[in-house]
Amino acid sequence: MPVLKKHTGIVESQAEIAEGIFDMWILTDLTQYAKPGQFINIYPKNKATLLPRPISICETNLEQGKLRITYRTVGSGTTEFSNYQAGDGIDIMGTLGNGFPVEQAAGKKVILMGGGIGIPPLLELAKAIGDKSRVTIIAGYRNQDLFLQEDLQQYGRCYVATEDGSIGTKGNVMNVLESHQIEADLIYACGPMPMLRAIKNYAEMNHIDAWISLEERMACGVGACLGCVVKTKHKDHHSHVNNARICADGPVFLAKEVDI
Repeated sequence: MPVLKKHTGIVESQAEIAEGIFDMWILTDLTQYAKPGQFINIYPKNKATLLPRPISICETNLEQGKLRITYRTVGSGTTEFSNYQAGDGIDIMGTLGNGFPVEQAAGKKVILMGGGIGIPPLLELAKAIGDKSRVTIIAGYRNQDLFLQEDLQQYGRCYVATEDGSIGTKGNVMNVLESHQIEADLIYACGPMPMLRAIKNYAEMNHIDAWISLEERMACGVGACLGCVVKTKHKDHHSHVNNARICADGPVFLAKEVDI
C-alpha cells in the first residue's frame, strides 16, 4: 500500500467529453496500487479552497504508469481541475477506500449498474472482471451525452437509460433491468442514493448480493474526521457504534449490511 501523503502527479491529457464532464489521464506512481472502486483525493491549488476533492478512479494503465479520472464540474475545486492542461502538476493522495471485491464475480453472471458520475468506476471494474460474456453493464444518463459508453462496450453487453428518453430506455437503470428482464447472480453499483436504495431493495427481494459504492461529501478522506458515515449492522471498531466511515471502510459496502 502507498504511504498516504500528498503526491504530485502530472496531467498527461484532459478533454471535455460531455457537457460539464471532463476526462483526465494522470501520470503517477499510485497506479500500481489502484483497485476498481477506489478513489483519490485531489487538492486544489487555490489555498482558499481548504478541502481536497474525492474523485473515483475510472481506469488505470499500469504499463504506462497512469490513471484516469472522469468527473463533473460542480464547484470551485472541480472547475479549477477542468482548467489543467497537459504537463501541469496535480496534487493527489491515494489510493483511498476499499474498492469492489472483484473476486466475488468468479464464475458468476454479473450486472454493473451506474448512474451519472457513478458510471466511471465501472470501467476499471469491468476490465478487472475480464470476461465479457458474463458481464452486463447498465448505464443511466441524463440525456444523449453518453460519456464512456464506447469504452464500456469493450468489456460487456451494454444497455443505456436516459432520463429524457433520447436514447435507449426512458427512465433509469431499474427501468432497463425490468424492461429487458436481465438476470444475474451478483450486482455491483455506483451512483446517486435513490438509485442505490432501489438496487438494494431489488437485490434483497431477489436474494442477490449487491455491492454498492456510496457517494458522500468527505472532509479528510482517510477516516480520521468521522464526517462521512453510514449506519451499518455491525459496530465500527473506530467509533464503537453502528456506523462505518464511507471514505475508509467503504466506499463499497455489501448492500444488505448498510442502512441507506
